[in-house]
Order: sequence, then structure tokens, then C-alpha cells
Amino acid sequence: MFEIRKYPELSWSLSRHKTMLTCSRKYAYDYYLSHNGWLSNADSLARQTYRLKKITNLEMHFGSVVHDLIYQIIQRVLSNKEIPDEEAVVDEIRHHLNRSFIESTKKEHLWQHRPKHYTMLHEIYYSQTNTLPEGKIQKITDRLSTTVKNFFASQSFADVLNKQDMRFMESEKFRYMMVDGVKIFVVMDLLYRDLQNDKWVIVDWKTGKSSDEDRNQLALYALYLQQKHHIESLEDIVIRNEYLLDGTHVDHQLTEHDLVNVQRLYGISMEQMKTFLSDPQHNAPLPLDHFPMQEDPRVCARCNYQELCFPSTP
Repeated sequence: MFEIRKYPELSWSLSRHKTMLTCSRKYAYDYYLSHNGWLSNADSLARQTYRLKKITNLEMHFGSVVHDLIYQIIQRVLSNKEIPDEEAVVDEIRHHLNRSFIESTKKEHLWQHRPKHYTMLHEIYYSQTNTLPEGKIQKITDRLSTTVKNFFASQSFADVLNKQDMRFMESEKFRYMMVDGVKIFVVMDLLYRDLQNDKWVIVDWKTGKSSDEDRNQLALYALYLQQKHHIESLEDIVIRNEYLLDGTHVDHQLTEHDLVNVQRLYGISMEQMKTFLSDPQHNAPLPLDHFPMQEDPRVCARCNYQELCFPSTP
């Protein structure tokens, strides 16, 4: 049963860690001040913070739409239902993007009251022009057909179509493992057993470019699998990045060193997170002025919380 807590549960993820390193003020807004902001009787600051937290940008929204549709296509394959062709998927993505533009420009009043159910694009909210930058529109347009084409041609989708040699686990599900009483969240795009080669395969669809952080993410996946399914050898786990922009994939074979590194990162990160707490037992944060603001204006320009940090901003 859903329980209303005065303070949120302390948990850890790579995205939370990255937010803390990028800007501790944003970290406070994301993980503390927005808590309970979805409740009708929440105070105005919590509601405002929660609303701003839900703002997205064009690139992030595009990636989210693509991930959702890939999930739906894979579910249709596994249920022996007809799958759409490339053109239909491109049209569907374009439809979602157009709807997000309409919601951002013409339905702000609905988003204000139900920010979880409507889209607000950062480019619209903070420009107040009801237009998107031409460069961004062109970038997404260029990525659209390429991304869909490369998904249908990908190794992982070929594996999905070859169902008899695969056993599929749940995808796009929030999973977590417990470490020292703290939930560490892991979200895997696709997880299956390759029965022919006796391997566990984790797939991560990438609609952007590769990142130095990818390997820590992969190591977390491997740690989760080892803990959840009691897998003794890392050699039984294959982790694949599918780069949909250039149509390539990379299979990673992790080492114990990778796992040690991500566990060390977690330990250091968690200690730093606890310095922001006034009451660690209840995960109660220190006052907001103990969370310093970012000083790089380029970072602030991309942030959802400009309205709170710089009140004169429209």
C-alpha cells in the first residue's frame, strides 16, 4: 500500500550520483524539495519543484519515446502479434513529438496541474516563444529515420526474432538490489538468456553517443544479475550497447576489477550524500542553503530549476 512519508527513502543510482556531482542545489530539488509535490495538499514550493522536475528537453524526450516504442515492439514479437514496419514506427515517433510540442505550447495549464501526465519541453518553457530552435529540430529529424532503421537491423532485435533460442525476462522494469540496507536502482532495457550459448545478455539501447560513464552502468547491471540470479562467473554475462545512431553494437565482457570500481564509487558517493543530511536515520536533509548552487552558467542554462534559483527568470 502507498505510504506518505515526510521524507523520501534514501536510495542510490548512477543518475542520482551524477546529479549530486553536477549541482548539489539541483540534487536538493530533485531528491528532497520535490518530495510529495504530487499531493494535492503539498505546500506550494513542493508542488512547484515537482512540476519543474518533470520538465524534459527535446533530445531526452526523443530518447524516451524511442525506448518506449522499442519496448512495445518487442512485447508484440514475444506475444506473436503483428509488428509495425519502419515507416509506421517513424510516423508514431513523429506523432509523439508533435503532441509534446502541442502540450508544451497550448496545454501548459493542464501540465501545471498534472505534470506527470503532460509534456513540457525546456526549450519552450524557458524561451516563452512557442517555437523550438531550428538546429534542434533538424538534429532530431536527421536522427529519426536512422534510429528506427538501425533498431530493425540490430543484432539484439535479430535475437528477439529468434525466439526459440532465447528466454526473455521483464524489460524496462525498475529493479533494485540492496547494499548495506540501501536500494540501488537498476533499469535494464532488455534482459534475456541466450540458451544456445548459455549466456545472460543485457541490452542497453543508446539514442545518443557513447559515454565514459557507460562502463559503470554496465558493471551495475552485472552486479544486479549476480545478486539476483546467483551467477557465479562474469563470463556468463554479456552486456551489449546498441548504438542506434550509427548502427553499431559493442559487447562487453566485464572483469572483477570493473565490479570493484563501481562498488568503490558507490561507497564514496553514499558517504558524500550523507553529508547533506541532518538526520540520516530518516533521510531528512539539511536546509537548502547547505546545498551550494552551480556557478557555471552553461550548466544553469540547461537546468529545470532556473525559475527557483533565479526568480526574475520568466
